[in-house]
Amino acid sequence: MNAPFDISMKTDEVLRIELEVFRREHRELDESIRVMQERGTADQLMLQRLKKKKLALKDIIARIEDRLTPDIIA
Repeated sequence: MNAPFDISMKTDEVLRIELEVFRREHRELDESIRVMQERGTADQLMLQRLKKKKLALKDIIARIEDRLTPDIIA
């Protein structure tokens, strides 16, 4: 995730697979953050980094969903 995530050249099938992978990773990060906060085992910097990564994943997920969802003209 260091490089910009380019979805323009990927097929819908590839994007659907990546979408599931990113959703799973997002859920795992969410769970890790929750556990660390409950146990008090993480410092604030670590939590901040995990939350930032989770937000970046959310942005990628939204871009993929937008690409896969057809535009509906009302």
